[in-house]
Amino acid sequence: MAAAAEDVGVARQAELRRAEGNACFRKARLGAAIDCYTEAIALCPGVAVYWVNRGLCHFRRKDWARVEEDSRRALALDDTSVKGHYLLGCALLEKEECALAVKEFEKALDLLKSSNSGDKMAEDIWQVLAKAKYLDWEKHSTQRVWKMQSLREACENALQEHHFLSGTLSEDSDGTTNEYSDQCKLLSEVFTNAILADTPGDVPDYLCCQITFEIFRDPVITPSGVTYERAILLEHLRKVGNFDPVSREPLKEHQLVPNLAIKEAVQAYLKEHSWAYKSN
Repeated sequence: MAAAAEDVGVARQAELRRAEGNACFRKARLGAAIDCYTEAIALCPGVAVYWVNRGLCHFRRKDWARVEEDSRRALALDDTSVKGHYLLGCALLEKEECALAVKEFEKALDLLKSSNSGDKMAEDIWQVLAKAKYLDWEKHSTQRVWKMQSLREACENALQEHHFLSGTLSEDSDGTTNEYSDQCKLLSEVFTNAILADTPGDVPDYLCCQITFEIFRDPVITPSGVTYERAILLEHLRKVGNFDPVSREPLKEHQLVPNLAIKEAVQAYLKEHSWAYKSN
């Protein structure tokens, strides 16, 4: 009984330190907040939220090594911590470990969706996820182009050698192209199209919101048949008025329906064109 009472007392003291840390954090007194959270951790090291809260202080200070350390400790205790995955993702992104950062951000978004809360947090996570996806594409883009060019040259040399040995290298006597020239043309088209598919361009209009002109993340369709980005349309309804921005027809939030077809099309497009994340 005495031991149990002592444990309760320690836990209460830890919560008091956390509350003091929260007050300091709100006032941007990060050093004092870190001290309070450190005391809470010393009292109850098995509580994930204490590590997360201290990690948030280090995040504000851009002390990425400590952000990573605290977020990993938090996730070891509670792998369902949205903020823990978000913080770890940010620390990994700063280390240019983009692919690993993407995994953390995606896990955070999945957890957030299952909890049906945190719109502002979802926006923050999406922004860094888009950045990580684009940087990962950019990091490997030059390498992919170089490999593609090397492969093209190897294929062209192999094709030329094959037709040289078989005596079909030159044009036909009547001046028409032969099998070799046709295959060279086809080979060129294949590699040109492959490089173009990995080259930044314009995102198709039907995948973009008519208000922001950016690629959709959470598209919803109105009774008028117009699709918008949910967060942007909700902001319009709150600040401008309850009407469809394009059709001008009366519109309330409960009338919005997720446009699953467009959402799937966006996901498929981004999977093949990661450079499109930059528009966000």
